[in-house]
Amino acid sequence: MADEKKQSLLDKLVESYEWTIKRLERTILFGIRFVVPNKIVSPHGFLGMLTFITFIILGVTGALLMFYYRPTLSDAYDSVKLINDEIDFGVVIRNIHYHASNLMVFLAIYHLFYQLFSSRYKIRNEVIWVTGVILGTLTIIEAYIGYDLILNIRAVLAINIGAALTYSTPVLGPVIADIVIGTGFNDLILRIYTLHVLIFPMVMIILFTLHFPRNLVFDPGMAGILVGALFVTSALFPVPLGDKYSPNVPAQVTVPEWYINPLYALLRTELDKFLMGVLLPTLFILMFMVVPFVDRKKSMKITERPIALGIGVSGVLQSIVTTVWGFYVDPDPRKSYVERLAIDPYLFFGVLILINVVSFGGAYLYSKYSKKLPSSPRTRAEPIKVSRETIEGIVYAMVIVELFVVGVSLYMYLLGNLTFALLATGISLIVFGFISYGMRLITSG
Repeated sequence: MADEKKQSLLDKLVESYEWTIKRLERTILFGIRFVVPNKIVSPHGFLGMLTFITFIILGVTGALLMFYYRPTLSDAYDSVKLINDEIDFGVVIRNIHYHASNLMVFLAIYHLFYQLFSSRYKIRNEVIWVTGVILGTLTIIEAYIGYDLILNIRAVLAINIGAALTYSTPVLGPVIADIVIGTGFNDLILRIYTLHVLIFPMVMIILFTLHFPRNLVFDPGMAGILVGALFVTSALFPVPLGDKYSPNVPAQVTVPEWYINPLYALLRTELDKFLMGVLLPTLFILMFMVVPFVDRKKSMKITERPIALGIGVSGVLQSIVTTVWGFYVDPDPRKSYVERLAIDPYLFFGVLILINVVSFGGAYLYSKYSKKLPSSPRTRAEPIKVSRETIEGIVYAMVIVELFVVGVSLYMYLLGNLTFALLATGISLIVFGFISYGMRLITSG
């Protein structure tokens, strides 16, 4: 009798889930053809949707931060400190916003390379590919100007990098400087604040409408796991406020955020700023943008597309090497500030050239000789069979864990321990994601 009641309860939960999804399909929300998979599928197929979910989180948390942030030279840092130390939920919102910006940059880059290696742009998706490359670039710029707004020492370093690149750009440089930088820091903070909270998000939303395919995959389970992991990370790794910038404080050796480090490494070679900081990064972006128009082979197998394979491998390796190199600072304190940051251009570009030679040469050889290599017969591994009763038991256990964790989250909130409440909320979202997958296994048989 007890088993029948359990079965009845679980069936009702499944029916409620399916009822909700079917009704939402008739609303304007699902009118844009969201597809909720009825089986467990790889998240690689909907990395773009996960990136967009992170974009929404950034919009919500950013809007909440706008209530207290003051975009002026004298108040910017102090207003962030106020949010961090005194405003209710301020430190929680700021931590989520910061880690979400890093997550969105990572997802955008991951999404780009996955699409490249899987040849999705060959299915009449050139417009989607080009807008995706532009969106990825705007995502990095949006994150960059976002952390500039705090006006700590790291932010001012990033601002100085951007200003130097702007002024070094011929023809358009002075025009962009007048628009963005203005007459000094007071103008700059207000203008990049406007770019960050209004102009760039509007442009990105417009590009999203051109970038999204007709059918969008929305996986509630993976969305829950992603947001939950974001909350857990935000709770475990609080964002340091950093030291307030003052023109009277001597220059300190520091590095910007990881996604700016490739550019920072180029500039630290002390070669021409425009060549290193504007022209080369632009050529790197254009290299990806023209892939659909250069790679004209009909085959979608990566082994038969040496150009795309070479660009992909070279892009991954160069991004990793320049990012790590951007973090390196000579540890010898006896050297001057400039000497500790300087990078030998011969060594730096020698490594990058070697990466290109190895990547494109290896891609060509692999493409040419992979067909001649003896192939072993493919054998499919037998799927692990788990009984319905076992899955149901696991789902019931996870539901109990979910209720317990939600209770802990509410209790910690009432005690005023917001960090632990955020951690518990993140865990509850992750558990929800696995519950969703468990229910999907049951409904799919």
